[in-house]
Amino acid sequence: MANKVAIIASNGGLFDAYKVFNIATAAVAIDAEVAIFFTFEGLHLIHKQAYQQLPMPAGKEYFAEGFKAANVPSIPDLVKMAQEMGVKIIACQMTMDVMNLKKEDFIDGIDVGGAVTFLDFAKDANITLTF
Repeated sequence: MANKVAIIASNGGLFDAYKVFNIATAAVAIDAEVAIFFTFEGLHLIHKQAYQQLPMPAGKEYFAEGFKAANVPSIPDLVKMAQEMGVKIIACQMTMDVMNLKKEDFIDGIDVGGAVTFLDFAKDANITLTF
């Protein structure tokens, strides 16, 4: 069995993005094959405009200083890093249809597919996570 990590990203906030891309890049760094399936609000994490200004949870603004002090990369930088490391990014076709979004609305280099596309990857994954 291959060393695979399957991630579902269904939430679209700043903290969600950090969780998804931190786990994905860490998994690739330990030689796992990684795919992330972005659905519903999770699509914001790869949307060309939205991912550049993801909302900080209310009352958590103090994290901005901590991110800066710790030199934590921005979400666009983390996404680029994940792609360069080989993380497979799959946007949910059904959700895109419901939200009237096109592939061109998203960052370059993504795949578009349905649940079956993700399940084909995830069926023999060692780890499956949902954020």
